[in-house]
Amino acid sequence: MVKETLYYDVLGVKPSASAEELKKAYRKLALKYHPDKNPNEGEKVSVEGDWDLRVNVHLSQFKQISQAYEILSDQKKRNLYDKGGEQAVKEGGFSSSFGSPMDLFDLFFGGGGRMQRERRGKNVVHQLSISLEDLYNGATRKLALQKNVICDKCEGRGGRKGAIECCPNCRGTGMQIRIHQIGPGMVQQIQSVCMECQGHGERISPKDRCKNCTGRKIVREKKILEVHIDKGMKDGQKITFHGEGDQEPGLEPGDIIIILDQKDHPTLTRQGEDLVMCMDIQLVEALCGFQKPITTLDNRTIIITSHPGQTVKHGDIKCVLNEGMPIYRRPYEKGRLIIEFKVNFPGSGFFSSDKLYLLEKLLPARQEVEETEEMEQVDLMDFDPAQDRRRCYNGEAYEDDEHHPGGAVQCQTS
Repeated sequence: MVKETLYYDVLGVKPSASAEELKKAYRKLALKYHPDKNPNEGEKVSVEGDWDLRVNVHLSQFKQISQAYEILSDQKKRNLYDKGGEQAVKEGGFSSSFGSPMDLFDLFFGGGGRMQRERRGKNVVHQLSISLEDLYNGATRKLALQKNVICDKCEGRGGRKGAIECCPNCRGTGMQIRIHQIGPGMVQQIQSVCMECQGHGERISPKDRCKNCTGRKIVREKKILEVHIDKGMKDGQKITFHGEGDQEPGLEPGDIIIILDQKDHPTLTRQGEDLVMCMDIQLVEALCGFQKPITTLDNRTIIITSHPGQTVKHGDIKCVLNEGMPIYRRPYEKGRLIIEFKVNFPGSGFFSSDKLYLLEKLLPARQEVEETEEMEQVDLMDFDPAQDRRRCYNGEAYEDDEHHPGGAVQCQTS
C-alpha cells in the first residue's frame, strides 16, 4: 500500500507500474503538454472577435508531469514517496536535481539544449563615471553596492529543516489556473502566479521561518568591488565580475557588469586611439612660426613648434605622433594628437594707414585690378544673420512681392 497516489495519478498509471510503463506515460504526456513541442494544444477561443487565438494553458500540467516522473523514476525517491508521500521526499533531502521541467525533458528526449546551459540569476549592470585621464593613465575605483546573498543561518532554506511544505493552493507548481467564460460555450483558461506562495510552490509557517531572513532565504549585503580601469579602455566598455550578482537558492549567481561612462574633457576629444584638440594662434604666429606648450593627460609638458617659414593657415590640421591615447592591452603604443588650428586675425585699424605700405612690402604682391567705365565699386559691410533680409537701396526698402499682389515696385512721385 502507498500513502498517497498523486504522482501516479498525474502520470495516469497504477502504483504498481513498472519503470517502462512510467517512461511510456511520461513520454506521451510530456509531448502533449510541452509548450514548445505542441503549441496548438489548448482551447480555441474568441477574444474580441479573433477566432484564431489559441490559449496555451498546459505549462502547469507539464511541471506536474515532470515532477512526478522525476520522483517515481528514481527507485530511492519512489520508495520514500510510497511510504510517506510528497512531504517525506522533501524531508528526506531529495530536492529536485533539475533546474526546470525543461531540463528533464531535454535529458529524456536527448535535446540537451537547456542541460548545456547552467541556470543563472540575472546580471546586475552599473554605470561608472570616469574621466579621460582615468582612461589614459589607468585607475582603480571602489564601487559600493547592495546585493542578495543566501542566508547563512538557514542555508537558504527559509526555515528549519523539514518546515517547508508544498503549497496546497497550487500543489507545488507555483501557478494557478482560472477559467473565465467569455461567451456561450466558450471559456478561456488564464494562468497566473499563485498568490499563496508567490510562485515558489512551497510555503513555511510563520513560527518555523528563519528569523534572520524571515523566510525569504536571502538577505541584503553590502559589497565593495574594486574596479580596475586599464590604460586605453574606451567609453562604454564593459568590465565583468563573474558570479558576483544576486544569489538565489538553486541558481548560479549572475554577473555584475560595470559600464564605463567617460565625462567630457574641457580641451580634448577622443576619436578611437587619437586625441583631437583646437589651438588658437595669432596671425604673426601663423606666418612667422611659434612654440606652444601643451599639458598632456599624464601631466607632462610638450612644446608644439612651428618653425619660421612654415605657414599655418586657418583650418589646417596637423598631428603629433605617439601622443594620443594608449592602445588597450598595448599601453606602450599610442595614437596621434591631432590639432586643428584657428588663426586669429588682428582687428581693423591695428596698423596706421601711413605705415601699411611697410607691411605691404614684406608680404607677397597682391593682384591689381584694372578698372573700366563699365565696372562699379561696392563696399563690404559686416554681415548680421538676424538682420531683415530685405534689400536696401538709397535708404528705401524693396518689400517682398507678397505685399504687392501686382508684383510691381511702388514708386513715390513728386
